[in-house]
Amino acid sequence: MARIPSLKSLNAFPHAEEHLLKKTYSGAIVTILGLIIMFTLFVHELQFYLTTYTVHQMSVDLKRGETLPIHINMSFPSLPCEVLSVDAIDMSGKHEVDLHTNIWKLRLDRYGHIIGTEYLSDLVEKEHGTHHDHDHGHEHHDEQKTHAYTFNEDAEKMVKSVKQALENGEGCRVYGMLDVQRVAGNFHISVHGLNIFVAEKIFEGSSHVNVSHVIHDLSFGPKYPGIHNPLDETSRILHDTSGTFKYYIKVVPTEYRYLSKKVLPTNQFSVTEYFLPIRPTDRAWPAVYFLYDLSPITVTIKEERRNFLHFLTRLCAVLGGTFAMTGMLDRWMYRLIETVTNSKTRSVLR
Repeated sequence: MARIPSLKSLNAFPHAEEHLLKKTYSGAIVTILGLIIMFTLFVHELQFYLTTYTVHQMSVDLKRGETLPIHINMSFPSLPCEVLSVDAIDMSGKHEVDLHTNIWKLRLDRYGHIIGTEYLSDLVEKEHGTHHDHDHGHEHHDEQKTHAYTFNEDAEKMVKSVKQALENGEGCRVYGMLDVQRVAGNFHISVHGLNIFVAEKIFEGSSHVNVSHVIHDLSFGPKYPGIHNPLDETSRILHDTSGTFKYYIKVVPTEYRYLSKKVLPTNQFSVTEYFLPIRPTDRAWPAVYFLYDLSPITVTIKEERRNFLHFLTRLCAVLGGTFAMTGMLDRWMYRLIETVTNSKTRSVLR
């Protein structure tokens, strides 16, 4: 019992007697205001704690022997599906012909509405070659390319069908996925699948091939939260001209690690573009090229959650600071009101 008085002396929160406390309307207003501020800041800090943030790390890409998925979703408002083909070329130097593809084509009317059924495209080819002499090599390949179309009855029917589609303003949507080797290369969408004589019969020259296009979606793997694919919803419409579009893409291997420890392998990319108008002397036909190369650096993005002790520290600082400020405001208001009241009382007595 003798220790109790000495223990009481350590009390940092002494309490006054009830009859010594004075409650005022100004104090009630300040208290309500302080509670509102404290509740608002508490909700904000709780949301800040519950939301995740990401940490980016870079390292050398050590993956080998894997494939690169390419997701395509494009519309060509001025070219019918019958003349479009998808070609993929890489620099692996291997004579591989087992390019796994899953490409469809949809016929569109002049307003962009679907008017035909889905077509499984079997015009996807894979060549091997070098990146530097690709344009010249492909022109030679187009001229020498053997094709089933000759000017027989089937070829004439196709020419009439395509011309009728062009008159009707028919377009085509190409979408699906290419699965290519993880080496530099390109894929392009063009009329290169046609026999050169059939193409001349249809378009009457390469300058009349309008490769206007809209890229609805282009990605190199599954999407993760916050990803931005720079070519999504890109529109390139040509008027009274023709030419070749080239998109130079740098693919960055990426791993996204969720809080649940799930790992999502995918890819980001950056892009620059170039348009080459067609000239009367050019022997190449217009096309849309996507030339890609892979970065040797992989990016790892990790989801993190803030520490609970950090949350408590911030909460105490916010609530304590608000309590201290409302206390100071209450004292200032009380003294101001007391000063005004006393001055009025003295003036009345005089």
